[in-house]
Amino acid sequence: MTDSDASSGPRKPRSFSVDDPAAKAPSGAAESKAKTARKPAAIPVTVEMTREQDDPFVSQPEALEALTPPPAAPRPRRLTAGKILLTSLGFLLALALGIWTDTLIRSLFDRIAWLGWAATAAAAIAALALLALVIREIIGIRRLAKVAHLRESIAARTRSATAREARTLASEVASLVAVNPLTARGRKSLKSLDDEIIDGPHYLAFAERELMAPLDRQARQLTVNAAKRVSVVTAVSPRAFVDLAYVGFEAVRLIRAMAELYGGRPGTIGMIRLFRDVIAHLAVTGAIAAGDSLIQQVVGHGVAAKLSARLGEGVINGLMTARIGISAMDLCRPMPFQALKRPGIGDFVSDIANVGGKPAGSGKTGDGL
Repeated sequence: MTDSDASSGPRKPRSFSVDDPAAKAPSGAAESKAKTARKPAAIPVTVEMTREQDDPFVSQPEALEALTPPPAAPRPRRLTAGKILLTSLGFLLALALGIWTDTLIRSLFDRIAWLGWAATAAAAIAALALLALVIREIIGIRRLAKVAHLRESIAARTRSATAREARTLASEVASLVAVNPLTARGRKSLKSLDDEIIDGPHYLAFAERELMAPLDRQARQLTVNAAKRVSVVTAVSPRAFVDLAYVGFEAVRLIRAMAELYGGRPGTIGMIRLFRDVIAHLAVTGAIAAGDSLIQQVVGHGVAAKLSARLGEGVINGLMTARIGISAMDLCRPMPFQALKRPGIGDFVSDIANVGGKPAGSGKTGDGL
């Protein structure tokens, strides 16, 4: 910098033209448009709410409750040609067995006398054991018939029972379940109302809450445990025959445990009849129609696509076991569901789906269980 430049003072700013057309100043119309502020305007937005029936999380309980079987009832007993045939064949078989035993004992007496007496003693012991079995089966069948009769009588008189009728029915139910220690508190509460004045329907409702509520909780736990075992075994078993055999085994054990819980305690023949009633009821009402959508609702929408098909089969078989437990409750419970809520499939979904540690659906919990 020279002395002349320093003495002239600071240099004034100057503008230089740029050859790039993109960097040129905006035109007059564009400049005026940029200076004009945009006025606020309302943007039309159409909000469409999801319908409740289309929401998978809201509609899940209703979809699962649709799988709950209706209340079960024992099949009517009729004299059919098949029963007559089986009775006749059984009578002929008993005659043949008796003639064979008589021939055996006579031949033993002809050979060695003490062998004949030993065979006679063995035949007498077998006859006594058979008589004891027959008596036990008759008692078991009569006990199941008493449970069914009590349930029908209470259902018919729920709203019109007098105080005397209600106390009589409640005392019969209390005597039936007296062997179960879970009903001790309920029986004590009923006994405290002996000197109280209360109408029949309210007395029956009170008896159901006091006597059946602890038994219903235990029945729910039995059903949940059986459904969990079925789900796990079905998910890990290598053969379909193993699945079928284990599901049948758990169904028989669950029905027997349910009958013993409510005071039925059936024998072998009574158990066969009870099992047949439960399976016939489920066959009439239809099996579980479940596909990918139900598995997604039960196990989880994002998880179901990543899980194996075996886990889905385990969940469905667990739900089927829960249906068997609900039907068994209907047939074994000496009082119908009136004051307490009847359990549904939604009451067992969370427990069954949580077997594998996966998030479960939002199953509802029954008020009475």
